[in-house]
Parts: sequence; C-alpha cells; structure tokens
Amino acid sequence: MTETDAAAAPAEHRLTAPGRRTRERIVEAAADLMFRKGVAGTSIPDVLHAAGVSASQVYHYFGDKRGLVSAVIDHQIEASLNSQRPVLDRLDSFEALHAWCDAAVAGQERRNCEGGCEIGSLASELVETDATLRADLVAAFERWEAPIREGLARMQQRGEISADADVRNLATAMLAAIQGGLLLTQIHRDPRPLRAATNAAIAHIESFAAGR
Repeated sequence: MTETDAAAAPAEHRLTAPGRRTRERIVEAAADLMFRKGVAGTSIPDVLHAAGVSASQVYHYFGDKRGLVSAVIDHQIEASLNSQRPVLDRLDSFEALHAWCDAAVAGQERRNCEGGCEIGSLASELVETDATLRADLVAAFERWEAPIREGLARMQQRGEISADADVRNLATAMLAAIQGGLLLTQIHRDPRPLRAATNAAIAHIESFAAGR
C-alpha cells in the first residue's frame, strides 16, 4: 500500500453521507473522462469541471492524480462485474458460458462496438508506466477471472469437466478471449471478432467435457 492509499483508506471510512456522494461523483466523472480521453488526456481541471467540485475536494479524497486513477480502476471493475451479474456468479455450465459471451457481444452491438473494455483501456495505457497502478489492475483482472475459475471448478467437482483439466488456465484463456475480442471488435467496429474469440475459448473448454 502506498502512502496515498494509506491516507485515503481511513479517510473513506470517516466520510459523511454527503462526502461519500461527492467522492462518488468525482470518481464517476473521472471514469467517464478517462474512458473517452484516456488517463493522460484527462487533467484534474477536466475532472473538476465535469464533477462540479473544487481542487481541494479532489486532493482531500484522493491525495493526487494517481490516487484518483486507482479509485477509477476500482470503480470500473466494480461496475463491469455488477453489469454482468447474476450471470457471472453462475458460470457453472456450458450454457451459462455461452449466455455470458452472447451478452457481451450484444452489449458491444448496442454500443456500435465503440469504446472497448473500460478496464482493458486503462491497462493498455498504465501497465508499463506505473507499477503501483499495475498492481491495482492485476487485482481488478483477478476479480474478473475469479468467478470464471470458480464456475469451472464447480463443473469439475460435479464431474462435468474432466479431472485433469486445469481450470485456472481455462479461466485465463476465457478472459483473454474476451479481452482480445473486445479490442478487435473496437478496432473493426464489428462484433464478429468477439464472438469468434469467445466461441473458440468455449469450444476449448468443451473439449474437456467428461466422457469425450
């Protein structure tokens, strides 16, 4: 934990209800700006204007821009996971995996394949530039991969996936297919890469179905 994190963590617990709402408004404004303009393209004055707050409020809640970006990473993964529930919490059948990926494709179609992945976009910009924020991104992706891995583990425990299947590697492959597919879908403005990538990943998982 950095000094900024150490200072911010207890401050959050001491927040009044209005303080929490102000903090949330700042994070939401920063998340929207960083998704559209990137972290480097988003300045503190941009956030102040979008959130309707003062510089002293931003520095009070987050310490500095790195603290704000860390809060944005947490916000984006939480929002992403919440948007995928309850399906994400029940990824313990082949049908559920297909339904989850179909929903991801449908979501991109609704957005005209614009914007890509909120967490993936942050990762591509930050992972080589800030070790502290890279650790935050590692934790975010672990939170995303965990329910995939846990669902596959339940399938394995029920005997639906062979005992020699490495569910950790399968979950990583599934998440990688989602991420790579989202990027190519954003580039091409076409949902087919996401569907192709996720279908291939699920087919690989299905190759471990018991009895095959």
